[in-house]
Amino acid sequence: MCTFSGINVHISAARRERRVPTRQSRATKADPQTDAAIHAAIARAVMDGSLRAGTKLAEHRLAEIFGVSRERIRKVLHRLGAERRIEIIPNRGARVPQPTLTEIREIYEAHRVLEAGVLMALVPRLDEAILARLDAHLAEERAAAERGDRSASVRLSGAFHLLLVDAVGNAELSRILRDLLSRSSVMVSVYEPASQSICAVDEHGVIVDALRARDVAHAVALSAHHFQHVEQRLRLDPGPAAATDLEAAFRPYAPPKPTRARRAR
Repeated sequence: MCTFSGINVHISAARRERRVPTRQSRATKADPQTDAAIHAAIARAVMDGSLRAGTKLAEHRLAEIFGVSRERIRKVLHRLGAERRIEIIPNRGARVPQPTLTEIREIYEAHRVLEAGVLMALVPRLDEAILARLDAHLAEERAAAERGDRSASVRLSGAFHLLLVDAVGNAELSRILRDLLSRSSVMVSVYEPASQSICAVDEHGVIVDALRARDVAHAVALSAHHFQHVEQRLRLDPGPAAATDLEAAFRPYAPPKPTRARRAR
């Protein structure tokens, strides 16, 4: 009887242990809303150029800033790395991308080649609905550039090229371009002077004008020149030091820190 009593006590204790989560399990409990808010904050800080190329994104520091566990930060950083918004370097952690000159040249060469094919495929499909979407998008781009919204300008600039490829209706082409844009948009964010955003809008505008005239050869030439100009506008020299205080860089976008009760979940 004593033996069974001891076993019953042991089983009861084990059941209690399974019901009571450990601190680690509480810290890593799924919270999609918080994950999404932190992901958006880091992505926007990178995309608006607040962080210098090569800035280290230390897990412990980000956990302090956002008031969450390192495990949650690690999960968000790995998602950003998969999206190519940041770099994850084995045994060294995460950082804002710092592409080489060769990598930049290869990305923009790929852009020029891909979009030439996209424009040739698009012209036969072009209609007033597509042109109206492009005109509306150009108006959004210009408004973002004029109000100095760097993050929106970079996002909308990339979205212009997505409108072109999506109008062709080829899912594979759209997938390839999205992968390229995930890399080149970060290059623009950290290397292109913010004052140049309006130039991209003007260059997009003349491409649309050529499409409206159904002049595919001119549209392809303008597109090639546009990507060459973007590449040439990138300033690879370090320049004056950008914000290195991560808390200051994330402050405009950081979601409110979770309360103690929420962190305990």
